[in-house]
Formats: sequence, C-alpha cells, structure tokens
Amino acid sequence: MMIKNQMKLAAYLIGTGMHVASWRHPLSSPNASIDINTLQKLAQIAEKGKFDLAFVADSLAINHESHPQILNRFDPTILITALAAATEKIGVGATASTTYNEPFTLARQFASVDHISAGRAAWNMVTTADATGQTALNFSREQHWEHDHRYERAEEFIDVVKGLWDSWEDDAFTYNKEAGEFYHPDKVHELEYKGKYFSVKGPLNIARSVQGQPVIIQAGASIPGQRLAARTAEVVFTHWDNIEESKQFYQNLKSQLAEFGRDEDELHILHGISPIVGKTEEEAYEKYNELQKLMDPYKSLKFVSGYMGNVDFSKYSLDTPAKEVKFPKVNSIQSQFNEMKKIIEEEDLKVGDLYARFFGAARKDGFIGTPTQVANEMEKWFTEKATDGFMLQFPLLPRDLEDFVELVVPILQKKGIFRLDYEGDTLRDHLGLKKPDNHFTIENLQ
Repeated sequence: MMIKNQMKLAAYLIGTGMHVASWRHPLSSPNASIDINTLQKLAQIAEKGKFDLAFVADSLAINHESHPQILNRFDPTILITALAAATEKIGVGATASTTYNEPFTLARQFASVDHISAGRAAWNMVTTADATGQTALNFSREQHWEHDHRYERAEEFIDVVKGLWDSWEDDAFTYNKEAGEFYHPDKVHELEYKGKYFSVKGPLNIARSVQGQPVIIQAGASIPGQRLAARTAEVVFTHWDNIEESKQFYQNLKSQLAEFGRDEDELHILHGISPIVGKTEEEAYEKYNELQKLMDPYKSLKFVSGYMGNVDFSKYSLDTPAKEVKFPKVNSIQSQFNEMKKIIEEEDLKVGDLYARFFGAARKDGFIGTPTQVANEMEKWFTEKATDGFMLQFPLLPRDLEDFVELVVPILQKKGIFRLDYEGDTLRDHLGLKKPDNHFTIENLQ
C-alpha cells in the first residue's frame, strides 16, 4: 500500500497537448490524437515518472472552431485498453457519460479494461457538459437534459454499475474440472435493480477484477456534483483559480464524506495545472510565449465560449472590456462558468485576455518556471491541504511531460512527498485505496 502523505499525480493525455495551438508547434505531430504509438509512448513516459494515472477525457460532439485535439480522437475506453497493454504499473482512466450510456454496457466495458490491465482501470463518471449544444442531437434527443436532472439520473446510474460489478463474489469461479463445476451457483447474484430511471436484472457477464472494482473519478463541483462525489467518488478532479479557493473546496468536500460513513483518505482531490518547466525562469516563459504566438485569438475564444454558454465572441473586439459581454444561461459546467464570471466581474480583463487568463499555462499561480520553482509551488499546495495531488494538463506533448518527469519528479522525490517507485500493482495500491467489499457478501453476513 501507498505510504501516507504522498502526492498523487495524473497525466492528462490529449494528443499534442492542452494548449489550443500546440498542434502548430514545430515539435508536435498534428495527428497525435489518433497515433496509438505516440499515445502509448506518453503513457510510458508518465509511468517512468511513477505517475498514479494516465487519463483520457472525452466529448460526444465537436465544435469545429474549438480545440483541434478534440476533433479527431479515439474512443477513450478503447484507447486505455491499448495504453494498459503498453504499460505495466500506471493506472489508466477514461471519461464515460452517465447521460449518454446504459449502465450495463458501461459496467461491462470498464470491468473488461480492469481485467485486461490487471486491476489498473478507472472510470471518470461525468453527466456530460455538452459545451457545444450538439451532443443531444447525436443521441436522438432534441435537447440536453437539465443539470440537476442529469445528476439525479447519475445517482442511480452509479448504483447500478457498482452493483453489477459485485455480481460475482471473488471466489465464485471454481473451474473444478473433476467435479464439473465451472462456478459456485451461490456466489453469483442478480442485481434486480428497479428505480426511476433504470431497471436492470443482472448479473454482469464478467467476474470481479483483482482490485474489486475500477476506481471511480468525478469532477463536478456544483452542489449535486459534490454530493455525488462525497457518496461515490474516490478521486475528484478540480480546477480552481487560486490556492485559497482550492483550500475551501478541499475542506468542504472532505467534510461531506462523514455523512456517507467515509473517511477523508477514501477520496483524493487532484487540482488541474498546466506546468511549463525551463532550466531558467526566462526559458520557461520563452516556451510559454512561443505557444501564445501560434494562437489565433478568436479561435481560442471559441474554446472559452464552450464553457461560457456558447457566447459569440466574434461580435466583440479583442479590446472590449470582458464585463460588457452578455453571457447566456448555461446548462453545462456550472461551477466553472460561475468562477469565470466572478473573475470577469472582479478583474479588468479584455476579451482578448480570456483564454490566457482561464486556460493558459501560467494563470495566476507559480506552475511555470524552473524545476525547483514548480516543485516548490506544488509542495505548497499539497502541504497546505489545497489538494492531494495534481492532474497535469501539459500544454505541449511530449515535451512538457518529458521535462516534468526528468526535472521536477526527482525534486518531489527528494522532498519525500512523491514515491520513488510503485509499491503495489493495482491502481488502488498506488492511491492507497482499499479493495471494496462485495455488497452481496456483506448482505449475506448480516
């Protein structure tokens, strides 16, 4: 098991990188998002750095003017299977929607990846933000469901999935050739779930994995999202503007765990950052500015628009005060929209400043600079309980991931806050999470 008080690290794998102009950089391969050799290499670099997790996000519709890396990419559940085959220890996680999936299908897919990876799979449970307003139209629906409706359905969805993952007790399959017994009939269970949204008989047609169940990730910071996370999640991704806001969220979410009989160390919060490292601070900012120069201002605003109600920024000059923009009602990531609106109201921002302010590598924190500067800032957030670790959304891949592994990880290890090597084999081992008890077994003991 993991030594307590160690930082957790996840690598966000998105083709050429998180920066919208990364595909134009001389070091990038524009088709990286559908080049399996490149993606497997990224996972291997993260594993070399002893990361807990290699993570792949998803969207179910495209915005033609938004981030190029989401226009052409693999289904993430299939992709992490290939990443698992190319690695030995690092966890592999993928996003899948509770709004546009059926729980039986999703439970089977992630249980399959968990077996194939020998217990290293994670599911990022999302209700789908539908930033483009197009997703529903791809699934025979006229409109995207409202925020609270999506979370109400997600509450049932996760219960069905976790119930199906418990269909077979750990020792259900006996494979007794002499007795002719393939499995023990008393150790397989039908779920017989009947709720408002789902009616699922079960059992699932795949055994329980070595880690019991895939790790559950969640990212919602709204009130319904936090409640769902406090009840079911084991890792939560966040992205706050500063350390004080992150501390508040950290304390608030951790305080909700007791209501569901959970301890604070049963859920890890990972803060999203986009670090750029240079041998000197000047070199790091040169790398940052290099990417900024490749960016088309209005195309970058299309990316911002997806988080802000699909407002048409082309109506405004880049010098227009951002406070003058009229934002519509959103039905996507409400917590992020509210934070961005708050920043616009409090700061003297121009429309042309918005991408760099909200999604640039530097933001307002200290995650761009020398290896020591970046490591010190990460240590500060970690030791002051603003986060349990970081979701690293590198602006340019593989460069920034390689730099981080070679230059920052050794400093974190020397500080004693990050592992020297993997202590176990499963993702739960890496994260210090116990194997979940099978709820059917618990019921039988009561």
